[in-house]
Amino acid sequence: MTAGRTPLILLLLGSGGLLLGALGFQYLGGLAPCPLCHVQRWPHIAVVALALIGLAALRGRRTAFALLPIAAALAITAGYGVYHAGVEYAWWTGPGACSAAAGGFDPSKVTTGNLKDMIGAAPPARCDAVPWSLAGISMAGWNALISAALAGFALLAGLRALGTPAR
Repeated sequence: MTAGRTPLILLLLGSGGLLLGALGFQYLGGLAPCPLCHVQRWPHIAVVALALIGLAALRGRRTAFALLPIAAALAITAGYGVYHAGVEYAWWTGPGACSAAAGGFDPSKVTTGNLKDMIGAAPPARCDAVPWSLAGISMAGWNALISAALAGFALLAGLRALGTPAR
């Protein structure tokens, strides 16, 4: 394994691990993702794809063609993570589709005829609620912190691959 490939492997493991963690919380932990959670996953999917392409097709200086877009994707998801954490902690308002107060559920209104309509009209998970946190930091906050660190690593590795001294 050459030094240029090691960052791609680490970034693949980093973003892949964050995605698997999110899916684990969703499908094993029962935490429904809100729309902002979904938006934060797309850049990680791009990172996984770019890292795999880079590992399969690029060598030497050309790994920068994967590492620099990876850094950009990670910076984007870190930014969304900061925005989402700010919505969760009420630093600013979030999108109206998932930040308004959730309406109450009335089981007496459920019939076999309207169940499908009610499921389709159900509001998404709330963006302004913290469903899980560790050390007082929400999942969105952890995504922001980890993604920012990975973005910095990807940027430095990309610059190193280009032969440009990182200052």
